[in-house]
Amino acid sequence: MSNQPTAGPEDFHSYILVTGANGGLGYSICCRLIDEFILTRPSSHSLRLIITTRDKTKSHDTIAKLKDHIFRTRKHHKINEKTPLVAKIYLQAEQVDLCRLRSVQGLVARIVRSLPKLDTVILNAGHGGFVGIDWPLAIWTILTNFPHSVTYPTFKLSTVGDVTGPQIPEDSIATGKVQPDLGGVFCSNVFGHYLLVHGIAPLLSNSASTPGRVIWIGSLEAYESMFSISDIQGLSSPSAYESSKRLTDILALSSSLPANQPFVRRFLPSSPGHRLPKQYVTQPGICATNIVPLHWLLVYIMTAAFYLARWVGSPWHTVTPYKGACAPVWVALASQEELDALEDKEGASKWGSAVNREGEERVTRTEVQGWGVGGRVGDNIGLPKRWRPREVEDLSQKGREQFELLARESWQMMERLQEEWEKLLEEDD
Repeated sequence: MSNQPTAGPEDFHSYILVTGANGGLGYSICCRLIDEFILTRPSSHSLRLIITTRDKTKSHDTIAKLKDHIFRTRKHHKINEKTPLVAKIYLQAEQVDLCRLRSVQGLVARIVRSLPKLDTVILNAGHGGFVGIDWPLAIWTILTNFPHSVTYPTFKLSTVGDVTGPQIPEDSIATGKVQPDLGGVFCSNVFGHYLLVHGIAPLLSNSASTPGRVIWIGSLEAYESMFSISDIQGLSSPSAYESSKRLTDILALSSSLPANQPFVRRFLPSSPGHRLPKQYVTQPGICATNIVPLHWLLVYIMTAAFYLARWVGSPWHTVTPYKGACAPVWVALASQEELDALEDKEGASKWGSAVNREGEERVTRTEVQGWGVGGRVGDNIGLPKRWRPREVEDLSQKGREQFELLARESWQMMERLQEEWEKLLEEDD
């Protein structure tokens, strides 16, 4: 692979960053980006795919697997050897630990130094903080409430109060000052990404023709009841993962609201004369991944249950991470005109990967509590009740107003946290 795209119009060269790319959904996003770029773009276009993992060994292994994937894609589609296929894809590996803010700052510095622009960043990395399954509850709900129980599960067990390690050496803290706790799941899923995007925001506004895109990876399990603004980091919550994904929905969907623009513009400072980067949220459906630690035999049973749920009509059981990557990849590669037209017609949405009984994937809107399907009162997702969370109700004017207030508070608190930690890190320099 060449290290740099050849010279040409900037719109012919796409730069996409994917975090957490060494396995599961992140790796599948990379594979699907490569496949769809190769098969839908002319040979004059190129893709610079920047992947992040936590260490060099994982980066090396992931790059090797992606190169092999490119070769297999070429062979599968019987593309002539003289076609400059491989030359269209450029791979760059970076390392970052999103729970170490110094590591995030280091990645920002390297990216800003090495790239002329970024078209899209896909914020996939993170962890669930899960430690197991409440088996009595799992067995009961699966037997009495299938397939809803494997679509919106309530039986996963998580750690409570998980925090990152010290961000600043204790001997560097000024006398009398205490280093604040930083939630582990919150930092991995939200805050680490928040600082990353803030740092690389100038690159996201360097494309003169279209705004850069920030694509958050959400979840069907972003339940309203599991998020509290008074515990935005989920430190006291037994559902820190779900809390972080609810916050992801809130931030992304409210990013275009006028009341939040002062915070969004501080988060995503754009170059003069360039458009403000746009934020989107997607969800991969229900994939069989290792986010919950399970014995290998239970993984097979879980996967079989997911296929059964799909067979009885669930649109959300994508099962494989490659099918789950459908929505984020579509948002990454769709034209800005198409995305803008869809939002102008039906409002900003959480785009979800969905399938039919045969496993044919598609992208569809996902219902979000307090926002509905597009932030418009009266719109309905059109799904049977059994495929919606039990606690969800059709969007009301009151619910929409409460969502907007919650969103404003969330943006305020995220900006405050960002400023607090940047100040602490600066004092330690």
